[in-house]
Amino acid sequence: MPDDLEIAWFQNVDEAIEAVKGATAVELDLLCGPEDHIRIMEAGRELKWIACCFAGVERYPFDYMRERGLIFTNGVGVTAIPVAEWAVMGVYALAKGFPDVVRMHDRREWRDVPYGTIEVSSSKVLLIGYGHIGKEIERQLSAIGASVTVVRSKADPATGVLGPDDWRARLGEFDFVILAAPGTEENRGMIGAAELKAMKKSAHLINIARGVLVDQDAFRTAMSAGEIAGALLDPAEPEPLPQDDPLWTAENTVITAHLSGRSQTTMPTRITDLFLDNLRRFRAGEPLVNVVDLQRGY
Repeated sequence: MPDDLEIAWFQNVDEAIEAVKGATAVELDLLCGPEDHIRIMEAGRELKWIACCFAGVERYPFDYMRERGLIFTNGVGVTAIPVAEWAVMGVYALAKGFPDVVRMHDRREWRDVPYGTIEVSSSKVLLIGYGHIGKEIERQLSAIGASVTVVRSKADPATGVLGPDDWRARLGEFDFVILAAPGTEENRGMIGAAELKAMKKSAHLINIARGVLVDQDAFRTAMSAGEIAGALLDPAEPEPLPQDDPLWTAENTVITAHLSGRSQTTMPTRITDLFLDNLRRFRAGEPLVNVVDLQRGY
């Protein structure tokens, strides 16, 4: 950090409320809800810039920040590599039935018939969401020969990119459906009963985005009916998922407790580099990187 800055550190909401008094900028990475964030921001009447290390920012009070005219930057890109690797791990694990292989090992059972026989290199993948994480998922899967069809907010027929109104009609074509879209109200429940029924019975669903993208009641019903072959759900709704939630026992479902972004070795360095670059820009009056659209929520 530059030597001429006055720096205050905090580890909880009460400490943050004291730390932001008189501050013009804050890195606000506390895992708290919008109400506590508002309490912190109200204490910082001179704040101009709020930064956070997270890509998903649904816990922050967009309306309040918009009313205050605050600049809000997030950590888009810093978790792209580990989260994409987690998604690709899920593709391989589900393709080869690896969760059942692990249970087979625990039973000390020698089995001649494999649990999964899908060859990923010849599979078709629908990737919903094409930010930093989506781009990295596409790069990794395309490199091994998988055919990846991308869904973005705007279709591009020239490149085969589907728009938000195009992908549902084609769900039955794909072996894997990967969710990497933001957890906005617009996207809430985008995978529900109709979408699950439209997928191949041999298809797998992978969610490394936000739990709200999947209608969990519809998902449990679909899995019980064998409408798709399996799923890996990294996030859930709510988090942490209660131990008695029936999602834990959904058929052929692997829940990974939103660990994808934590499975990393170099992410802290990327977070630090991003903050210091934006700090330099902020002090120089230059445009910041990763400014969140407070109207759209990402």
